[in-house]
Amino acid sequence: MNNDYLDPINALHLPELADATFVTDFMIRSKEAVRNTAIALTETASPEVRALLRTQLRHAIQLHTEVSELAMEKKWFHPYELNEQYKLDQLSAKNTAMIAQMRLFPDDTSRKGMFDRTPDEGGAGD
Repeated sequence: MNNDYLDPINALHLPELADATFVTDFMIRSKEAVRNTAIALTETASPEVRALLRTQLRHAIQLHTEVSELAMEKKWFHPYELNEQYKLDQLSAKNTAMIAQMRLFPDDTSRKGMFDRTPDEGGAGD
């Protein structure tokens, strides 16, 4: 990876990196769903609501299991191989640092000049 964000070489393996990122985010959010549903279950007195929350908790646990298994199968997550997980985390940190050093936006971000006429001056479809 170089500092030219327009260089196509920087797009190499980007879909795989994006997939891993999406799955990691999905794992984190499904874990939050398990935790929040469990907390709600302990704070609810209504038997009907407790039954509903128990069902939702089972579904949330199942979803987290499926997403975690997918991440492990694709080798995007190594919960039992800490050396492998450390390598992935180091690579992620390196890529993040390189992206942070890129000049992603031009100096002039002004939008003046993008619209050359006002709505009352007409345009396409008049």
